[in-house]
Amino acid sequence: MKDFKKSTVYQIYPKSFYDTNGDGFGDLNGVIEKLDYLKNLGIDYIWITPFYPSPQVDNGYDIADYYNIDPSFGTLEDFEKLVVEAKARNIYIMLDMVFNHTSTEHNWFKKALDGEEKYKEFYIFKEAVNNELPTNWKSKFGGTAWEYIDKFEEYYLHLFDRTQADLNWDNEEVRKEIYSIVNYWIEKGVKGLRFDVINLISKPEKFENDLDGDGRRFYTDGPKIHEYIKELNENTYGKYDDIITVGEMSSTSIENCIGYSNPKEKELSMVFNFHHVKVDYKNQNKWELQVCNFDNLKKILNDWQLGMQDGNGWNANFWCNHDQPRIVSRFGNDKEYHKESAKMLATMIHLLRGTPYIYQGEEIGMTNAYFTDINQYVDVESLNYFKILKEQEINEDEIYKVLQERSRDNSRTPMQWNSSKNAGFSQGKPWLSINDNYTDINVENGIKDKSSILYHYKKLISLRKQYDVIAYGNYLPMLEDNESVFAYKREYKDEYLIVLNNFYGREVEIELDIQDLEKYKCIITNYEERNLKLRFTLKPYESIAFIK
Repeated sequence: MKDFKKSTVYQIYPKSFYDTNGDGFGDLNGVIEKLDYLKNLGIDYIWITPFYPSPQVDNGYDIADYYNIDPSFGTLEDFEKLVVEAKARNIYIMLDMVFNHTSTEHNWFKKALDGEEKYKEFYIFKEAVNNELPTNWKSKFGGTAWEYIDKFEEYYLHLFDRTQADLNWDNEEVRKEIYSIVNYWIEKGVKGLRFDVINLISKPEKFENDLDGDGRRFYTDGPKIHEYIKELNENTYGKYDDIITVGEMSSTSIENCIGYSNPKEKELSMVFNFHHVKVDYKNQNKWELQVCNFDNLKKILNDWQLGMQDGNGWNANFWCNHDQPRIVSRFGNDKEYHKESAKMLATMIHLLRGTPYIYQGEEIGMTNAYFTDINQYVDVESLNYFKILKEQEINEDEIYKVLQERSRDNSRTPMQWNSSKNAGFSQGKPWLSINDNYTDINVENGIKDKSSILYHYKKLISLRKQYDVIAYGNYLPMLEDNESVFAYKREYKDEYLIVLNNFYGREVEIELDIQDLEKYKCIITNYEERNLKLRFTLKPYESIAFIK
């Protein structure tokens, strides 16, 4: 059994990872072919985003059949082979479980539309109120969260795209179906489960208009959420001691996340929250740009580290995923200080208290795509917001600037393996354009260069296994008032770790208050190794960690 506190999870978006049959889409065999690369990197779990049969309106998060593999990704036999081949390399598979909603192409929803009452009760149908929508809630992809069905003269709820109908978790039959699905994949040898927007599944008893917002306060961390996750645990993964779970928590609170991840609550192993990746949202709006508010970022990271520590909760730490822009383009500098800033951001997140997650390509410093034509974009959210922003009469150049910073396609461009055609991703035409910088930024170049971003990630993964203080240590913020540096200390038994990160492309002087300076040794840096001193000048984006 692996210790998730000493582990690192690597997220694969299979559509963009590696294509073995030349159709332009990555597949499960592509994951199998690259297992040796992942073993060499040192990761412990592979989280694979949804590969189930799906109309692919929301890139597979609109599931039409929970028990099968979409033919574009391969077959169940391919998946079974992947589990075996990964295990042979001491790697386990973590699957994405999407249970807030199903695709409207799912059999349950089709039966609901055919008038089968049992299945209609699997979803949330409501009548109009005073000739208006049941509530004024907004979809997270823009527009209303309700879709009208003529036949019933009713609306169904969809917190995401209208083709993603929300499930009714208050219906015990729905919950039982979900337990069957989870147990099916556990029997196939899956050792990790990632639950998509799981804290949205419990809806309020009474549906009402939100006069102050978009409705999320009524269903985020909803009334029965802890009860439902405990029940899910008890009926599925909780029966085993070698399965790890992570919940994606939308707009959540520290208090709830302690409840979700404190072992005594018997809910989940760990949780993702997204507050730290909204610090460049102007007015909390993803589609309005501002530079990263570093003070805010520091405060959020410190608050979550300390809050979860005090309540014995556990964070899943990340910068990137299939929904987030590339971190080196976002909070780093992907032009003048590409290597330095990518390594600094890696060190900053990997040495925190919590389990680190790497998103494919992050370990080689892949950047945003900087597409210049709307026809290059594929993501449903980006295409919706292109229309919405045009309707708001925003200048097209400005809209492109926003999409270049915010589009989910930034993270979904195909993995850059080498400098050959299509970055070595596919022999066919890739489903999404390859980033132009692939001849410089690719795995092959990263392997050749011992000072590469890739080797830096490899070292961070091995340090977590080597030093207990990284896996288990307490967290203490340092230099909280410094406007340029994110610094912290970790302590465990007789081990002490000090981590210093200059977040900017300019030198900064710091003063430390530390005893036994001579006993600290440098264990990782993105410049040259040096000794710990009380007065220190950090170079642009310099990141350095010392252990005693």
